[in-house]
Amino acid sequence: MIALTKGTNAPLDVRQVTVTVDVNATADLSALLLAAGGKVRSESDFIFYNAPTGPGVTCVSPAGGAGWQVKVDLDAVPADVEVVRLVTSLDDGGKTFGQVGQPLARVSDAAGTPLVEFAMTGLSTEVIVMPLELYRRNGAWKVRAVGQGYAGGLVALLGDHGIEASDGPAQPAAAPAAPSTPVPPPPVAATTPPPPPPAPAAALGSTPPPPPAPPAPSMASTPPPPAPPAPAAPAAGGGVNLTKGRPVSLAKGQTVNLVKDGGQKLGLVRMGLGWDPIKKGGLFGSREVDIDLDASAVMFAGSTLADIAFYNQLTSKDGSIQHTGDNRTGDGDGDDEVVMVDLNRVPVHVDSVIFIVTSYQGQTFEQVSNAFCRLVDQTDGELARFTLAGGMPFTGLAMARMYRQGDIWQFQAIGEGLQAKTPLDALPHLAKYVGGKH
Repeated sequence: MIALTKGTNAPLDVRQVTVTVDVNATADLSALLLAAGGKVRSESDFIFYNAPTGPGVTCVSPAGGAGWQVKVDLDAVPADVEVVRLVTSLDDGGKTFGQVGQPLARVSDAAGTPLVEFAMTGLSTEVIVMPLELYRRNGAWKVRAVGQGYAGGLVALLGDHGIEASDGPAQPAAAPAAPSTPVPPPPVAATTPPPPPPAPAAALGSTPPPPPAPPAPSMASTPPPPAPPAPAAPAAGGGVNLTKGRPVSLAKGQTVNLVKDGGQKLGLVRMGLGWDPIKKGGLFGSREVDIDLDASAVMFAGSTLADIAFYNQLTSKDGSIQHTGDNRTGDGDGDDEVVMVDLNRVPVHVDSVIFIVTSYQGQTFEQVSNAFCRLVDQTDGELARFTLAGGMPFTGLAMARMYRQGDIWQFQAIGEGLQAKTPLDALPHLAKYVGGKH
């Protein structure tokens, strides 16, 4: 593999290559197809997330833990395109390359073997940078290390390459101007009687007539919506008992008893966890940030880790907890991941189960909205829900916990952030949530 420095180049002896840029932050990767003079032929020569395919060039979104990729088939690049210039831009809450660290660009062949590597240096206030470019020279293709940044951002860069863009929101179309000559109203048909003249105004000081009484309801009329349920009354143990058809909406730190009306304890429950990526407006349309989040259930005996159910171990060793994996289209009705808990089978020494969500690629919950967890009974439906308001600058989230209070299981909303990309990273941060009410 050849290690390039800024301004140096190397030949490309293969015809299909993949370009990646490693950045310790959320970043996009796109490409510009440039003709003679360093300008695009048209706006379609900008290959990016909302227009990911161009002649010989494809922009591939992150998947399986890998970041953005740009795949280039050099034989399919049009003959009048002299340069394929790569562009990487930060999408991480206004941070700059000086704050997140210097990017590493790499060119690999179709089999994934690295051919060229370029470690950029000297970036500070830039939010967008051109790491590499592939260019023709005497009928052959080469790669050059560019490493040039644009503190002005994408608008400045695109303008320099022949694309007019604005980073402000699109303005609504102006309303049509009123006609200079009033348009007369359509004539009234002869068969239509004129409207009755208005009733004379009441004399000053006179008593106006009473308003008409509302019509009596008919059997066919739609009844008014029922009043919202009153909050449940506190029960023994500090929480509230659950009522069929009246799900409890929890605030951070609040607790409910996993007991239904009549003192019936819950057995098999489903914990649904969900989230919505924030839809971001861009120069060329809105998109949802692609975020890989994972839900896990961590079991504790006192402050000692007992077991964990997560993507690498879907069922706890005792069988009481089962992680069902992604559930975007099934019974979860919006749940992204679901964890089943059989409270009757949880070993007696296990007294807490903490539900966490972690961001595998290191994106923070500032890019997530409507993160929630909900407790669902197999027969009575949703019983309790906790929705997190606002994002946080953390890569992990302690969402909720179930814990024993005497012979009753309780469910408590946590909603606190932690720095963890995987459930194993989160384990050292969870001890403060066990061993009592928080």
